[in-house]
Amino acid sequence: MSVTRPSPPLPSPSRTNPNKKFSHSSSFSSSPFLRKPPDLPSLIHHRNSHIRCDFTSFDSPQRWTVDCVSGSDPIHIILKPPPSSIPMVSTAELKNSKKVCLFYCAEMKAVAERIAAESDAIELRSITWRTFEDGFPNLFISNAHGIRGQHVAFLASFSSPGVIFEQLSVIYALPKLFVSSFTLILPFFPTGTSERMEEEGDIATAFTLARILSNIPISSGGPTSLVIYDIHALQERFYFGDNVLPCFESGIPLLKSRLQQLPDSDNISIAFPDDGAWKRFHKQLQHFPTFIKVVVPSEFICITSCTVDSQIVCNKVREGDQRIVRLKEGDPKGRHVVIVDDLVQSGGTLIECQKVLAKHGAAKVSAYVTHGIFPKRSFERFEHDKGGRPESGLTYFWITDSCPMTVKEVKNKAPFEVLSLATSIAATLQI
Repeated sequence: MSVTRPSPPLPSPSRTNPNKKFSHSSSFSSSPFLRKPPDLPSLIHHRNSHIRCDFTSFDSPQRWTVDCVSGSDPIHIILKPPPSSIPMVSTAELKNSKKVCLFYCAEMKAVAERIAAESDAIELRSITWRTFEDGFPNLFISNAHGIRGQHVAFLASFSSPGVIFEQLSVIYALPKLFVSSFTLILPFFPTGTSERMEEEGDIATAFTLARILSNIPISSGGPTSLVIYDIHALQERFYFGDNVLPCFESGIPLLKSRLQQLPDSDNISIAFPDDGAWKRFHKQLQHFPTFIKVVVPSEFICITSCTVDSQIVCNKVREGDQRIVRLKEGDPKGRHVVIVDDLVQSGGTLIECQKVLAKHGAAKVSAYVTHGIFPKRSFERFEHDKGGRPESGLTYFWITDSCPMTVKEVKNKAPFEVLSLATSIAATLQI
């Protein structure tokens, strides 16, 4: 038995900051039959303890590295095999990682810190957000000369009309500071639901905001890259001009990863509250065996399973002032049904879908939206299912941190869980 002093962690392009993790190492012998390290629970007794390994029947020593990443979440422990058994990241590869100076608006500070924690190639930079006596913005970019020739990004949140102007002022200023490239990360495109005119006089504000962003000054590296997650209508990509390069990402991979962690992951059905959500997301969720499409126009609700031998169809009919949902055919009985959409506001549609599915035998009902807007604290309408009673509420309600003000309100409140976009954004910044 031997215990060695902690050694430096293996090179990693994504996490090498000593302030964000620590590592221990232990020496033990190996054998041609050894293919993986022993189970962690038998090795780790305390987060600050040395890791002790007992092997007496092998000949040549090998060194394994354990990285413990601490923070507000539970500790994540990553056991790395010996350098000889995995490809090493070369110094040249590390040098080739694009270094990015990341600026952010005040309400996105926590998200920006999570993004920076994902990669040492991302460096946080600050902006002084002040106002003059008349209330107009008084802004200052610290060390403006220091970002010349650098790749620069800005993490924005257009959560209300009152904060858009000050952020646009920064967004228009940064590309003109002789930066190598400029990326605007706008996880939630807020006017996306106002994308069409239904009668003369309607104003499509989505088009207005798209034109404003399309006129961001060109940096020395070319047009601005604009990153948006799950924009409400896919046709809105055509609203942007040639001065920006829209990059449309999705939070669905986060949902898929979370669903695969559930104990009943083999019993998941996916529901869509309207045709738009089905068109947007069903291809990304094809590996789930059953799809339920819930169409909610003003007159009816239709729930359709995409399995060959099963269809669930409901009609919503009017009887006087009441709207009654009736099941026409099919049965979601016994399934954990997850309703998927891009955003939620008042939540009325999701609650109605939840009740319909529960009434017809769903074992559990959960929901996912990329953008939890919840005006007027409408998140309070959503209750937990109280231990497997889908008629009383949701088992889970997953949202991302695209709307940080909502995250503060629902944090640690069942049934809500927050899936962070930080890892996805950090990867996108390397494009």
